[in-house]
Amino acid sequence: MKILITKDYEEMSRKGALLISQTIKDNPCAVLGLATGSTAIGTYAELVKMYKNGEISFKNVKTVNLDEYIGLGEESTQSYVTFMRENLFNLVDADLKNTHLPNGTSDNAEEECKRYSSLLCGLPRDIQLLGLGSNGHIGFNEPLTSFNSKTHVVELAESTVKDNSRLFANAEDVPRRAITMGISEIMAAKRIIMLVSGANKAKAVYNTVKGQISENCPASILQRHDDAVLVLDEAAASLL
Repeated sequence: MKILITKDYEEMSRKGALLISQTIKDNPCAVLGLATGSTAIGTYAELVKMYKNGEISFKNVKTVNLDEYIGLGEESTQSYVTFMRENLFNLVDADLKNTHLPNGTSDNAEEECKRYSSLLCGLPRDIQLLGLGSNGHIGFNEPLTSFNSKTHVVELAESTVKDNSRLFANAEDVPRRAITMGISEIMAAKRIIMLVSGANKAKAVYNTVKGQISENCPASILQRHDDAVLVLDEAAASLL
């Protein structure tokens, strides 16, 4: 596990974007595993700048996202498919046919999990971008999720609902269920880049890096990955 400590959120975002852009430069047909949430917004903004400066192209890039809320789809402003389009896909030359997220409005969530898991098998990722939940979750894999898990339906922990409520008008509006890529599928990526910002994540960072590898802290499994890079701001790294 490699740890890069940056001064602040802005520097963390730039470093994250540089790591992703280098992958695209090395392989213009790269498969990127992407994440949502406020931590990733700055990194996506930096990637958009690089695209507009002619440094990178997403024309032949394929993407797969970690998760989606059950009950939210393209028509919802709070869905992750909308988030990705507003923060990245619609701002670069990405072909939307090459962008993939779980379908949160599927009539059969369990069948959708099987479909998405099969999709992931056919699109081996060069990079998987991650954030980190305050309880150590990655994707929507909450504590005690099996390290062997594949794409599945999850009941969100109250701490996760609270963390994500800032993106909704009211905490009551945050969906309580989601479809998430499983931990074994996250670990299958050739390289993992985790972005973490803020003192409120410092304990989770400590448990990820120095804690026992345990399903109590899903992110601790990254200690076993051959090429995991943690990009932290100083506040997030304050307990290391």
